[in-house]
Order: sequence, then C-alpha cells, then structure tokens
Amino acid sequence: MTMNKISKLMLFIMIVIATVTVHAQTGADQNLSTKQQAIVRIAALTGRGSLEQLKEELNAGLEAGLTVNQIKEVIVHVYAYAGFPRSIRGLQTFMTVLDERKSKGVNDVMGNEASPIEDDSSKYDRGKAILDTLLDSPQRGPQTGYSSFAPVIEIFLKEHLFADIFERDVLTYKERELVTVSVLAAIGGVEPMLQSHLKICLNVGLTADQLQQYVGIIKTSIGKKEANSAKSVLNGVLKNK
Repeated sequence: MTMNKISKLMLFIMIVIATVTVHAQTGADQNLSTKQQAIVRIAALTGRGSLEQLKEELNAGLEAGLTVNQIKEVIVHVYAYAGFPRSIRGLQTFMTVLDERKSKGVNDVMGNEASPIEDDSSKYDRGKAILDTLLDSPQRGPQTGYSSFAPVIEIFLKEHLFADIFERDVLTYKERELVTVSVLAAIGGVEPMLQSHLKICLNVGLTADQLQQYVGIIKTSIGKKEANSAKSVLNGVLKNK
C-alpha cells in the first residue's frame, strides 16, 4: 500500500472515530444522569409524602453517588414548595435510612457543606440577581399580579427562596430546578408555576429530551395522572419556546 493510500485510510479512520465519539456524547447529553434521575424521584416522593417508597429511592440515590448533604439539600429544598411537614418527614425518613445503612457497615459520603456567602449586598438584591439569571431576563418595572396584590410575598421570594435557598451551592441550579418541577408535578394543581419552572429548566441548560425523561420518571414514581398533566404543560412550553 502506498503512503498516499495509507494517509487516506488513516484520515478516514480518524473521521469515523470522531463521528462515533460525537454521537456518543450527544446521546449521553440527551439523558438525565443517574444522579439527576434519583433527585427527581426523591423530590417527587418527598413532596407527595410517599415515605415507604421514598426509603427505597433514598437508598438508590446514595448508591447512585449522591452525597448525604446533597440528598439533605434536596429534601430541604422541597419545603419551599410542599411545606415544612413534607420536608421534615422526608428528613426523618432519610435519618432512618442512614441508620439502617450504618448498622450494615455502610459508610456513606457526607459531601460538601454549603459555602459561606461572602457577598455583602442585601438578600433582596442577591435573590433578584439569581432570579434574573434563572429567567435569563432582568426584571424591571412595577410589580404586577400577586406581587402587587401582596408585596410581602414578593420580598419573601427574593430574600428567602432565591437568596437563602437557591444561593446555597450544595446543589446546582439545574439540580434545584429538577427538585422544583418534580415537587410541583407531584403535588398537582399548580400548573402555572410548573410552566414557569419548566421554562427555567431550559434556561439553565436542561434539554427537551431530558425534560421528557423527567415526565417519564414522574409517571413511574408518582402516577399516570400527574405525568400526563406535567407532559401537557411541558408540551406547551416546548411549543412556545
């Protein structure tokens, strides 16, 4: 074989390898990771209050590589959307799971704590900046709707939800939004909020295929009715994006 033919063959092989690699990476990117899938299940079941099923998924989440602190953060985040009772019962269930695993000689990884907040600006301003990032659009102008009707809740949202909670770096924005849409789908009856947060999911880098997969997880872990509702909202978001 001449040098020219060898060079052409080598070039062809390199192109094939590159193409296969790109396709493999693209395919992987279209799926939620095992950890992300565990987050969806844990958040949805905590919000729903299905504690026996939650125990199974807490074990699965730890086995998938989520740290103890990441799971605690998921369950704490749930309270912003489903209330303290659901969140506290979820934490109590997690304590039981960890005790059972420890009794079997399993030492789970604690993981990082939330980093100290070094920004000395007001919580309201920090929360507003985070919300602007999530929405991919700065909020300007006078308050309208519920924010105008009850201004104090708008302050609570900025200072507490988006500063105190979203600012904690134990979970990424992607992970926090997966928690949020999972809880909203599980509790039902809050489709306008689900719609808003599904839009944010796209803004922070989750793909349409990943969100379709999230709907599938809601179907298997929570139920067909809740999944159909979430799918209807998601289809509307994707249609109008």
